Amino acid sequence: MSLRADTPAPPSARLRRFGPVQRWVHRATAALMGVCVVTAAVLYIPQFAVMVGRRELVVRIHECAGLALPLPVLLGLASRAFRADLRLLNRFGPHDRLWLRAARRRDKRHSSRPAGKFNAGQKIYAAWIAGATLVMLGTGLLMWFTHLAPLMWRTSATFVHDWLALTIGVVLAGHIGMALADPEARRGLRTGTVSQEWAKREHPLWRP
Repeated sequence: MSLRADTPAPPSARLRRFGPVQRWVHRATAALMGVCVVTAAVLYIPQFAVMVGRRELVVRIHECAGLALPLPVLLGLASRAFRADLRLLNRFGPHDRLWLRAARRRDKRHSSRPAGKFNAGQKIYAAWIAGATLVMLGTGLLMWFTHLAPLMWRTSATFVHDWLALTIGVVLAGHIGMALADPEARRGLRTGTVSQEWAKREHPLWRP
């Protein structure tokens, strides 16, 4: 008898994927990113701005959330398990090239997409969102502290900040959509454990 995809496996058949530190970092980062996205929408979309009002307060919340965005990752570096996951995210192997090649061909067979603890798509997303966060932080500081740079720099920073924010919103929507399509992956972030069947199917090279 096979388990349904949306039915949690028995405790004995589950594998530990994330510890409490990794789960906390993900939740805290997601919450801060969500605040940044929502407040940015209020600041830039007139319909939302009229509904909410109090623009000065929204600006302050946006600035504080943006400044705090790197903190969960920095605090998580105190954890050996978190640092180990970062090392895995930063390393690309031959199997990652195979995964990307299959993704470009839209080949959805699990046998054609080998992956370790993190697949190539997750590694690219993690690297991109980390870089985008640093760029947003830097351009945001130039916009906030106007005395730090000449007018041309501040104008360029505003342009980059606004368009990169739009890109981040689109990428985050795709990230959330993929998470909604994989209940077991969400369960792994929520509880820290995943089923053996899911691990063998989605991450066959992962050795817990």
